[in-house]
Amino acid sequence: MNLSDKMSYLRGMIDGMELDLTTSKEGKVLAQLLEVMQETVLYVTDLQDQVDELTELCESLDEDLGDVEAEVFGDDEYEDEEDEADYLDDEDEEEDLYEVVCPNCQNTIVLADSVLDEGTMHCPCCNELLEFDYSELTMDDLEEAVEEAEEVAEAADEPEA
Repeated sequence: MNLSDKMSYLRGMIDGMELDLTTSKEGKVLAQLLEVMQETVLYVTDLQDQVDELTELCESLDEDLGDVEAEVFGDDEYEDEEDEADYLDDEDEEEDLYEVVCPNCQNTIVLADSVLDEGTMHCPCCNELLEFDYSELTMDDLEEAVEEAEEVAEAADEPEA
């Protein structure tokens, strides 16, 4: 039984009891209570209708947003568990970043391993072609470069006199 039905049942009970709602003090109070309750029932019923409409609208918007997400980002479904595991492993791996100074404009550029592996790139500031070739690099060269970098870093950390 919904709220409207209960209110109708209550109104019927009072009418069936043949209570005097106009002259006695108790009857007047009861009549006012019934009127307030009837208005409240109508108000609550109207609110419920609005909530139902908004719920329908939200569900429709959620479906539309799901369609847009699927179109933009693709499905998150994986062919099998191995594909999902490979994807998640790839997400966990972060590329190392390196700083490179352009010989033309002296701008410092931060690069990922993948860019260095390609071998070349254009400087984003001056469009100079930068080439990365490590094929002739020996371990001694690498150790010397590391030592020089450490010395430069130590010199930068020392306070000036």
